[in-house]
Amino acid sequence: MATKKLPTLSVFFPAYNEEGNITATINNAARILPKVAEEYEILVVNDGSRDQTGARVKALMKKYKFLRLVTHDPNRGYGGSLKTGFAKTKYDPVVFTDSDGQFDFTEVAKFKDALGSTKADVVIGYRIKRSDPPKRLLIAALLKLWNLFWFGIWFRDIDCGFKLVRRRVLDEVMPLASNGGIISTEFLAKVKRSGLRIAQVGVHHYRRKAGTSTGDNLKVISKAVIETFKIWYDININ
Repeated sequence: MATKKLPTLSVFFPAYNEEGNITATINNAARILPKVAEEYEILVVNDGSRDQTGARVKALMKKYKFLRLVTHDPNRGYGGSLKTGFAKTKYDPVVFTDSDGQFDFTEVAKFKDALGSTKADVVIGYRIKRSDPPKRLLIAALLKLWNLFWFGIWFRDIDCGFKLVRRRVLDEVMPLASNGGIISTEFLAKVKRSGLRIAQVGVHHYRRKAGTSTGDNLKVISKAVIETFKIWYDININ
């Protein structure tokens, strides 16, 4: 059964060189948010983009008074963008999702409903069918095993870029060390250690309409491996 609207909701989009997608992403969210929350905001974290991402957001800020922009200079990575989003948003709960248009923002209703029906502290999406090339699918499978070995956690899709977080959770798990893609692992490992409740919901995933992903970049993967060791030490030794 669907639940009533949330009193408040913060949404943020980490964005890096997403000029071809950001306008549609914001417009879609702006259309859906009045249906799921009484009061809301959208924050775009422009992570040092070298294209017109920032300019596209600024143009939309004239239309949407609830839209804000934070810009990193230089680029801080995906993890850095999430940490900025957590720090700069003001409402509870907080939803973040990718700005590349690969998720359908109407499915934020699933997260809202799961929050009410399961009393979860964190609701994480899992892609019912990933629209990614084979290389990305292989990396995702290896990440599951990597996380199980190092942190003893197993989720259907830990790096799915669509999650809802109660603000009280941030008080438990912050600060987060990672500035890269391994931040999802660090975050959920700390959530689990704190005994907080996690729910999972299936979401649809679509091909990119513009731009390119950097998640399978060798430099990004190497950084994630190094950060894993630091995070394991922080969780288990410190």
